Amino acid sequence: MKFLNPPGWRPAKGYANGVLATGRMVFVGGQVGWTADQRFETGDLVGQCEQALRNIVDVLAEAGAGPEHVVRLTWYVIDKREYLARQSDLGEAYRRVMGRHFPAMTMVQVSALVEDEALVEIEATAVLGQ
Repeated sequence: MKFLNPPGWRPAKGYANGVLATGRMVFVGGQVGWTADQRFETGDLVGQCEQALRNIVDVLAEAGAGPEHVVRLTWYVIDKREYLARQSDLGEAYRRVMGRHFPAMTMVQVSALVEDEALVEIEATAVLGQ
């Protein structure tokens, strides 16, 4: 896996501009911040993000993968302002689950998610080496 940052570009902080990878691909559908039994234990954005990331790690484990194999994350949040205001807390939660692995990431604000209690939904793509 190679992280891509074109010459002359300022380095990305907390994500990669691009990732070059070869191998088997794992696609993880959007995960919300509920537990394995589909219960939301918190109405807090950071708590839901951490749980959604844990859910992604659990799905990856089924393919023999871990956070280090993730090449892309797409975050869908319903409140961009809260997401931006809580960056420090979100970063800590992210590192607790994903470590210091920062793949290509996109964050999109949406008007709602399918699960009414969900504040975030995160999807992932991972690549396992050949």
